[in-house]
Amino acid sequence: MSDEAATPLTELLSESSIRLDATASSRDEAIRQAGQALLEAGAIDDSYIDAMLERENTVSTYVGEGVAIPHGTLAGKDSVKQDALSVLRFPEGVDWDGNDVRVAVGIAAKGNGHIALLSQLATVLLDPDKAEALRNATTSDEVYELLAAEDDEDE
Repeated sequence: MSDEAATPLTELLSESSIRLDATASSRDEAIRQAGQALLEAGAIDDSYIDAMLERENTVSTYVGEGVAIPHGTLAGKDSVKQDALSVLRFPEGVDWDGNDVRVAVGIAAKGNGHIALLSQLATVLLDPDKAEALRNATTSDEVYELLAAEDDEDE
């Protein structure tokens, strides 16, 4: 199973998991919302949200360019039913340990799947132009296009 090609990011993101006008008063509230979107997509059990908060308290998931990628601890992976992403845009920003976060990409992955997902996402999120496009996205189509462009480059 580890030899198969990575699942395209766009296949892990359901339309309902894209929320482009989110507001949160704190980092933890933003993480809960990213987790809630994964929960509503049927990807996780409730307890995974706690694992996401636990991870954040251990090591920040802020990656730069106004983006954070909250995900659960290794212990939380048992709460994952299927690999999935959520994309939340916070037009007003969220104070993330002193960083201004505008986009949170929630990750749920079984086993070590989050490592592959993180590396795929990093190529999008750490590109200043793509990160800016994601911060400014106002439709789910724009989000899909940004992630699909990355899928195409991998081939």
